Amino acid sequence: MPSKVPIDSIPPELFLHGYPPPIMAVGQRLRWIVKRAVPDAIERVRPGWALIGYDLPVPRHGAFFAWVWPELEHVHLGFPRGKFMDDPHGALRGEGVTLKARWLTYEPGDVIDDLLALSLVEEAARVALVPRSVLG
Repeated sequence: MPSKVPIDSIPPELFLHGYPPPIMAVGQRLRWIVKRAVPDAIERVRPGWALIGYDLPVPRHGAFFAWVWPELEHVHLGFPRGKFMDDPHGALRGEGVTLKARWLTYEPGDVIDDLLALSLVEEAARVALVPRSVLG
């Protein structure tokens, strides 16, 4: 019987190959940004959510701080605690849509502001380590 890759261990590259090449390219660029901003982040495909999630390597269960979520028309770089992040440029979207999550959205051909995205990923990692009781 052939061995199968467990669904929870799909390599992110393979996951992105299920999307059109322009979406795959945006997703790869956003993966690079997250890994550049937080080199020790744990990257894994979360098939139930159809996205690539990033956790900080902290004791217990880690700290989920970011995601790359490809869709057929665009890709989101998102942050589960985005509401609490410092966003001096007002770039994050999602207020009024979700309670806490915020994100950036890129379509094929969009210019990705690496410095902005890197700073927001770094900020998301910082906020992920703040105890929930402090954030409210």
